[in-house]
Amino acid sequence: MKVFSFHRVNVFTDKFFSGNPLVVLPDAQGLEDAEMQLIAREMGTSETTFVFPSESRDAAYKVRIFTPNAEIPFAGHPSLGTAFVLAELGRFPISEPLTLINQELKVGVLPLEIYIKDGEIDRVVMTQKETEFGAELSDFKELASALGLEAEVIKGTGLSVAIISTGIPQVFVPLPDLQTIRNLRPKFFELREQERKLGVIGCCVFTLETKDKEALAHMRFFSPAQGVREDPATGSAAGGLGAYLALRGLLPKSMEFQIEQGEEVGRPSRIFVEVKVDRAGNPYKVKVGGKVISSMEGKIFL
Repeated sequence: MKVFSFHRVNVFTDKFFSGNPLVVLPDAQGLEDAEMQLIAREMGTSETTFVFPSESRDAAYKVRIFTPNAEIPFAGHPSLGTAFVLAELGRFPISEPLTLINQELKVGVLPLEIYIKDGEIDRVVMTQKETEFGAELSDFKELASALGLEAEVIKGTGLSVAIISTGIPQVFVPLPDLQTIRNLRPKFFELREQERKLGVIGCCVFTLETKDKEALAHMRFFSPAQGVREDPATGSAAGGLGAYLALRGLLPKSMEFQIEQGEEVGRPSRIFVEVKVDRAGNPYKVKVGGKVISSMEGKIFL
């Protein structure tokens, strides 16, 4: 019998029973790929992370990320939650007010910032990969139908449907208001087929009408092809949305903003995004961060 410890945290929140839950196995050496996939499926969270010694001199550790259906090369809340767990376990030294570390992912080595206040971890921030802008879709009738919408509803926003990546490609769909986004009833089989057809990992729908005045955007994220019908808080998509809005001149002058997500699944979350742009207004660096709290720990027997 093999025994592995696990930690469960909630990311993008400072409250229990909210945010996006993540399961972290801080000592995953000895696990086979098939075993990691089975554990991720058993845990039932949108992602489970497995930590290994880094193969890069530039990184403190290596992370592999699994959804219930497959391994993915990059994700936001797993990066933040894993760093939080390892810092809490003392796997690397932390000092107030800021500790900088690098993590190794399938997409390469990416930096993390861990902010410390009064001896406690206040928040974790990750820098995502350089933004890649894919196609803007001229025909999105099938995608709209998969979301349970008419294409005209999306066209009425005056914004485009676009594929963007800050680590993994995702499709971004603008909606006119909160009522529309809250009333969505996606057809998940059709949406799964759209993910595969478009070559994306997930669909982000968003509106600039928000419940909280401090937030700039309200977001939902679906990825049925990965076994995640709806994600409570999606760091990768928050970064892509930041790049999307920056390119269209829709961000505040500070280029920093907040996203609210998770209300529709009963797990309210708050994501902080910062975008840096060049002189031409093109985004070249995206940071995503938030608070993390511990919620559970235990052992897995194989």
